[in-house]
Amino acid sequence: MSVVVPPFDDPAVEAVFNACPAAVKKRMLALRAMVFEVAATTPGVGELQETLKWGEPAYLTAHSKSGSTIRMAPGKAGSTQYALYFNCQTTLVDTFRTLFPTEFTYEGNRSIVFDTTGKVPAQSLKFCIAMALTYHRNKAEARA
Repeated sequence: MSVVVPPFDDPAVEAVFNACPAAVKKRMLALRAMVFEVAATTPGVGELQETLKWGEPAYLTAHSKSGSTIRMAPGKAGSTQYALYFNCQTTLVDTFRTLFPTEFTYEGNRSIVFDTTGKVPAQSLKFCIAMALTYHRNKAEARA
């Protein structure tokens, strides 16, 4: 299934991507496409809302309320790093660390950090994104 990545609705979000160094921008755009692809192919997630939170591109399941917000951001100025951020009040990053102990570099309980010089393990990352986008729904189902 081929998913069409939507154009930017918010010029402020697009500006954040455009302000990144070229290599980081390319990788972050690929992450953005992956987030939209996973949302479109994961049952119950529905349409994503793309906005800025803390000045960073953020992806919310505003309609379905099925998941936890995912943010992305470049590393510090001059860095070749970029990261996906997850709500630190969830168990998401701890779960990712248990499932994928060597596939990713983690920062505390809030992010997966990437470098433009490295390879992104796409299938593992898609699984992590799907877990985030269904976090609230899965938590509710586990309580039921």
